[in-house]
Amino acid sequence: MLKKKYPYYLANKPVSPNTDLEVTDKYSGEVVTRVAMADADAIDKAIAAAVEAAEPMRKIPPYERQRILYHCVDRFTERFEELALALCIEAGKPIRDSRGEVTRLVDTFRIAAEESVRINGEVLNMEITPRARGYSGMTKRYPIGPCSFITPFNFPLNLVAHKVAPALAVGCPFVLKPASRTPVGALIIGEILAETSLPEGAFSVLPCTRDGAELFTTDERLKFLSFTGSPAVGWDLKARAGKKKVTLELGGNAACVIDEDADLEDAVDRIIFGAFYQSGQSCIGVQRILIHEKVFKKAKDLLVKRTKVLKMGDPRDEDTFIGPVISESEAVRLETWINEAVEAGGKLLCGGKRDGAMLEATLLEDVPIDQKLCRLEAFGPRV
Repeated sequence: MLKKKYPYYLANKPVSPNTDLEVTDKYSGEVVTRVAMADADAIDKAIAAAVEAAEPMRKIPPYERQRILYHCVDRFTERFEELALALCIEAGKPIRDSRGEVTRLVDTFRIAAEESVRINGEVLNMEITPRARGYSGMTKRYPIGPCSFITPFNFPLNLVAHKVAPALAVGCPFVLKPASRTPVGALIIGEILAETSLPEGAFSVLPCTRDGAELFTTDERLKFLSFTGSPAVGWDLKARAGKKKVTLELGGNAACVIDEDADLEDAVDRIIFGAFYQSGQSCIGVQRILIHEKVFKKAKDLLVKRTKVLKMGDPRDEDTFIGPVISESEAVRLETWINEAVEAGGKLLCGGKRDGAMLEATLLEDVPIDQKLCRLEAFGPRV
C-alpha cells in the first residue's frame, strides 16, 4: 500500500507544508494517498539551491558519482516490489509491465553509474594546413549547470530516470517536476537520493500545478530544460525557455507496415504488443497499420482474433494486459474519437466499449485520414 502522505523534496530535504495533491488508484478511482505540492516560492528556493550546488556538484570526483548511482541501484532493487506496486496503483499500469519499468529504472541508473567514470575529452591533431604544423587541440567536458526536468504520467519512473541518472553521472544539480497524476514514483526516487552524500541543493522533486511551474521553464538561472510530453505543451515551453538549451521528447502517431512477404504470426504479435501495451499510452505505440492487399484479409483476421483475447481488468492481476487509461476524461475523449471515426465511415472491428476509465482494446478499419484518430496522437488502446 502507499503511504498516507508523501513530502516533496526541496534542496535534498523532505518538506510537508500541505497535503494538497490527491493521488488516485486509477482502476478504482479512490484516493490512495496525498502528496505535498510546491508553490512558486518553493520552486524559486529550489532553483537558488541548485545554483549554489553547481560548483560542489562539479567537484564531485567520478568515482563518488558512481558510488551514489550504485547506491540508488541497490536501493531500487531492495524496494523493487514497492516501486512496482506504487506504479501499478498511481498509473494503472498492469503489474507485470510495472515490474518491467522498475527493471528499466534500475538498468538506467546502472548504465549511468558505468558511464560516470568514463566521460572523457579528446586530443585533436590540428595539422590540417601548413600554418597549423605542430598544433594540437584538446577537448574537455564540463557539466552544463542547473537543470530543469519535466516528466509525464505514462512512464513516471523510467522517464524520470532518463533525466536524473545522466545528470548525476555528469555532476549537474536539478529541479524535477513529476506529473501531478503520478508523482509517487519520483518522490520515492527523491527519498533514496536523500540517503546519499549529494551536496545540499543537488536535487529537488517538486509536484506542482502546471500553472505554478512557470519557473521551471522561464528562470534564466536554469541552463538546460528537458521536457517529455505533448507537442502542444513542449513547443510552447521551448518558445518561452529563453537562452537555455532545450531537449523535447514529444508525442507520436506511429504507423506500421505489413508487407506481402511478412511472417504474419510474428508481425501480428509485435503489433498487438506495440498498440496495446500500457493501454496504448506510449509515444511510440502503434497507431496505424498499413497492410499489403495480398495479405490484408488474413492479417486483419489475426489482428482481430488476438485483440479480442487480451484480458482487461484490475492492473494488480498478474494476467491483466489492458488496464485503465490515466483518467475517465481521457477515456471519454478516446471513446468520442472512435465514435466520430465510425460516423465518418470507419468500420469498428472489435472493442470500442468504455466503462469509466476502462476502454476495450479497439480495432478499426478504413478510418478516413482526416479523423482525429488518424491524424492526432490518440494515446489509448486503439489502432
